[in-house]
Amino acid sequence: MIASLEKILKRIMLIIGCIGVVVIYAGFFYLSFSEQTQLTLPWYILLSPWICVFFGLEQHQQLSVLNWFSRKLLKPTAR
Repeated sequence: MIASLEKILKRIMLIIGCIGVVVIYAGFFYLSFSEQTQLTLPWYILLSPWICVFFGLEQHQQLSVLNWFSRKLLKPTAR
């Protein structure tokens, strides 16, 4: 019962996160390129839906994402 509830909640978070990415980024680009207004969104709002997407992933997918980020951030620079 609990496992199925967790799976359903993860799926809901993933769906809401994906919809949030589309809506927030569309609004951000609309406000950025619209000459009618000078309003902008703070940069941290752009990260919000990605948090929802991350926690909507399965545990092994979350670990893969963390490994990918650590490889990207800790990659030695070529000289």
